[in-house]
Amino acid sequence: MAKITYVEWGGREHVVDVPVGLTVMEGARDNAIPGIEADCGGACACSTCHVYVDPAWTDRLPPKDMMEEDMLDFAYEPDPARSRLTCQIKVTEELDGLKVFMPEKQI
Repeated sequence: MAKITYVEWGGREHVVDVPVGLTVMEGARDNAIPGIEADCGGACACSTCHVYVDPAWTDRLPPKDMMEEDMLDFAYEPDPARSRLTCQIKVTEELDGLKVFMPEKQI
């Protein structure tokens, strides 16, 4: 398990244990975290699971692949350094303590 902190746009934090092997998006879905819609179910075919990764974690995540980069073009106010799609971040023990922030809205 890895403890992941999801921060809503208004600042409310949700700290949940997410099993290793799931994605950060699945952890949000399984714990009814508001702000991550995941309309495509994790197929990297939309941008409704977009988050801003805490700066302390950006260099500790695997790099974005081309498909994720393309989908982030459709996200609400993407940040080139911090924006990620949670469906593309596989939870590992090394992600224990990861903190992500939801955008104002998902599109």
